[in-house]
Amino acid sequence: MSDAATVSQPASYQYFVDNTWRAPKSGAMFADYEPYSGDVFAEVPACGPEDMRDAIVAAHEAFPAWAATPPGEKAALLYKAAEVIERRQEEIADMLARETGSTIFFSRFQQGLVAKTVKQAAGWVYLPKGEVLQADLPNTHSVGIRKPLGVVVSFTPWNGANILSWRAVLSPIAAGCTVVVKPSEFAPVSAGLIIGEIAEEAGFPPGVINVVPHEPGGAPPLADVVFESPEVRAINLIGGVGTAKVLAKRAGETLKHTCLELGGYNPMIILDDVEMDHAVKTATFGSFFHQGQICLNTRKIIIARSMYDEFLDGFVARTKTLPEGDPLDHDTIIGPLITQAAVEMVDGRVKEAVEKGARVLTGGTHEGQIYRPTILVDVPYDAVASNQETFGPVCIVEAVDSDEEAAAAANRVDYGLTSSILAGDVYRGFELAQKIEHGIVNVNSPTVNDEIHAPMGGVKDSGWGRTGPHSLEDFSEMVWINTTSEKREYPF
Repeated sequence: MSDAATVSQPASYQYFVDNTWRAPKSGAMFADYEPYSGDVFAEVPACGPEDMRDAIVAAHEAFPAWAATPPGEKAALLYKAAEVIERRQEEIADMLARETGSTIFFSRFQQGLVAKTVKQAAGWVYLPKGEVLQADLPNTHSVGIRKPLGVVVSFTPWNGANILSWRAVLSPIAAGCTVVVKPSEFAPVSAGLIIGEIAEEAGFPPGVINVVPHEPGGAPPLADVVFESPEVRAINLIGGVGTAKVLAKRAGETLKHTCLELGGYNPMIILDDVEMDHAVKTATFGSFFHQGQICLNTRKIIIARSMYDEFLDGFVARTKTLPEGDPLDHDTIIGPLITQAAVEMVDGRVKEAVEKGARVLTGGTHEGQIYRPTILVDVPYDAVASNQETFGPVCIVEAVDSDEEAAAAANRVDYGLTSSILAGDVYRGFELAQKIEHGIVNVNSPTVNDEIHAPMGGVKDSGWGRTGPHSLEDFSEMVWINTTSEKREYPF
């Protein structure tokens, strides 16, 4: 729980375990900075291994009762949480804008989506189900029942902090698991501690939801505890490929389940029968929404050569009109990147591409932590920006001569999260969609497109598992119960 913040005094938090707010055993705190102003947003506990261990134990002890809680009671708690979220909507939106640089428009959108998602999750508690199986033995009843795994540790991200973090919590608890949230050090409040506040106010039982933040660079000792604790049955990550590869390897050593929602190199294919103004508007939104810091953002536009020049004229002109500045300003479209290191990474990718022959049509510069929306062309395939997810407002445009060449260009990278096809002939778009190696293909919608109930998730290096109701199987296991009234005969 936070103390009241004033203009001169940032909020001070504790961490949340077993429905109690605690100071870390070390007593250490760290400063959480606002990306735009550079001011201290909050003082946050720098939790250590003992704090994480306490959270895991609390979740483990709470699991049997939560797993046995009737679905109606779970649903009532989720509806209460949604009421709290709606009442605190403006407060949390302001928090998101300040802590993560999310524009106030996107921050409010997130809060509306969070409330809708939590309400929908109230119905997910009824979905885990088994099946009646056929049996060759006479007088035998054979069934498969689905049981929750146990303790799930969710690593939650700073981008889209509130909605993505709630998603990392809702599926496990709807399946009957208990959760420990380890939020990103760049958004410990929005990606974690605020969930603890809402869980407490909604009346969730102690230990069902726990939140353990850490200082920048402090994740490895906490992760060690997670991997070494036998009570932890599953790890749920929304994050980057590099982190996922380390996590999956270590989880495999102790046979923990993993659900990985990772990044994407998301292509938008524009066919030669599309209305140009619509294509420009869709490309601009997909590329630069939340200043390119969403795993669903468009990273490359693959367009029919006959439309290339006209499209670039419109795309560049529209991109230059996007207002930049304070995320709390209602007119701002392009706010700050999350850290100065993020700015340096994006700028380095752009400069490396230019050194290899790319041209910058607009952008390529920054002021403070605001990186201007950037459009690149003639980018060679050996440039990092052509192969790796550049988490910022950078989009590459490439011309192709056929639908087949477009599909090949979309599939050439190792990622496979989301993609988009803009087609005047919808059937042509649908046919092409089946050739795209991505977990999500949007025909006549941007790559940034989501439905709460849909199976969002990627293939290849974009991870495995899905969000929403489709992820309930990721946090449960099938148990076969075979019951017979016959006295069986045995060979010995």
